[in-house]
Amino acid sequence: MNRIYCVFAFLVLFGGSALACPDYSKSGDTYELTGSELYSVHKYNVRAGGNINIEKCSNVTPQTDRGRGYVTEAPDFTFNLSGMGKYTLTVSVESDCDSVLLVNTASAGWYYDDDDNGNLDAKVNLTRPSDGWLDVWVGTHDGAVCDAMLSMETFDR
Repeated sequence: MNRIYCVFAFLVLFGGSALACPDYSKSGDTYELTGSELYSVHKYNVRAGGNINIEKCSNVTPQTDRGRGYVTEAPDFTFNLSGMGKYTLTVSVESDCDSVLLVNTASAGWYYDDDDNGNLDAKVNLTRPSDGWLDVWVGTHDGAVCDAMLSMETFDR
């Protein structure tokens, strides 16, 4: 009987963590912003990285680039956006390591980037951002952890 409990405990402790993937039903640090407020860049400090390899997550199917990256289960940031209709939104990272971005939009679209911001940093441009919730994961390409800065800014279309 003890063997059954040991196997069950092993599955609970290690099986659940192996199946973890980015979960947009969880919230990160939450902010409410409008498209016009984001016309001036907003910056947020973050610790980039995580222990979840997004390549192994079937629930994450980016509409843009696909690739390797390690993030946390909950997003780092959750933004409630409004008044986005006439803007393009740029989400970018500056970091001390090889960063990646994973973004889930209000219209349930997943977006991923590794190096489009230069210097091994990530950038995602949303040409028609939706009003509503936007979740952002700031990860790293190799599973390392480092200090980073997330920037959000809108531009006229």
